[in-house]
Amino acid sequence: MGYTIEQIAAALGTQAVGDAGIEIDGLAEPADAGPRHLALAMKPQFADGLGDGQARAAILWGDADWQALGLEAAILAPRPRYTMSGLTAMLDPGQGWDHGIHPSAVIHPDARLEKGVSVGPFSVISKNAYIGAGTVIGPQCYVGTGARIGQMSLLREGVRIGARVTTGDRFIAQPGAAIGGDGFSFVTAETSVVENVRESLGDRGEAQAQTWTRIHSLGGVEIGDDVEIGANTTIDCGTIRSTRIGRGTKIDNLVMIGHNVEIGEDCLLCGQVGIAGSARIGNNVVMGGKTGVSDNIFIGDNVITGGGTIVLANIPAGRVMLGYPAMKMETTMEVFKGFRRLKRLFSDVAELKKTVSNPPAKD
Repeated sequence: MGYTIEQIAAALGTQAVGDAGIEIDGLAEPADAGPRHLALAMKPQFADGLGDGQARAAILWGDADWQALGLEAAILAPRPRYTMSGLTAMLDPGQGWDHGIHPSAVIHPDARLEKGVSVGPFSVISKNAYIGAGTVIGPQCYVGTGARIGQMSLLREGVRIGARVTTGDRFIAQPGAAIGGDGFSFVTAETSVVENVRESLGDRGEAQAQTWTRIHSLGGVEIGDDVEIGANTTIDCGTIRSTRIGRGTKIDNLVMIGHNVEIGEDCLLCGQVGIAGSARIGNNVVMGGKTGVSDNIFIGDNVITGGGTIVLANIPAGRVMLGYPAMKMETTMEVFKGFRRLKRLFSDVAELKKTVSNPPAKD
């Protein structure tokens, strides 16, 4: 289905200029755009590629000279990247799944599905599960006993939702996400080597080899409205209370969240973040890829961690952290600069030692 430039601009609340009746069928980068594409030339450096493509219209920054770029029409947006969120939503073709309940789906008679729910091939909805209105469950998904999925949600193919998991409305889980697995929680009959090392910061003590005994997970997972979980991300159930993910939080692919973790609202967790059990994360926290968070610590509101940061202690609100162990970013950058100078420093010290050991002969 095509849209005119005028229709797109009206839907996005932006300004259309030029021939607003031009119809487009899709989006493309400037150099790859054809006559029925809207070119994404959101910055001046991107607009340089318009001459290599065939776009008649483009989305541009707010004060762009669209006529000088050889276009017949344009959408001018003060914040083009934000406008792109609405634009891609309009033009998203979806997964192409059929509506309704597929004949191969297995749905327990005691499960409750509200109006407009779709369930794909080979999916299983367990006893006493609740699926909110308008939710789409893709192929080969599993929803456990007593789980609750909010309305207008989307479970992509292969998502696993365990028992005692509840999600808010407009929840999205990408392929392979597993929510509600048991926590990684084990204990020994006597004080373990790990406990001795942690208490002493290195001393193993007299503890011998021991057998690990499982602590079962009796809690669930509670997820707020408008949360998105990435592909192959795992979130464990709590031991007694639930693991909690706050409203509006977005979690990337391959993220691991341990048992009893509490994550606040509107957080952003990038790929391969790992959060150990019982850690507490505030609101509006952003964690760069491969950030690791130790167990039982607290990270305050509005904290940002750079990629590869390892957090071993509490972080106050508002800090920007980087490195292993995590330090203020400006401190870590000074440390990195120091590392780069070490070779020269060693050479200087070696020369100094030669001078001290072999002083020049006196006249």
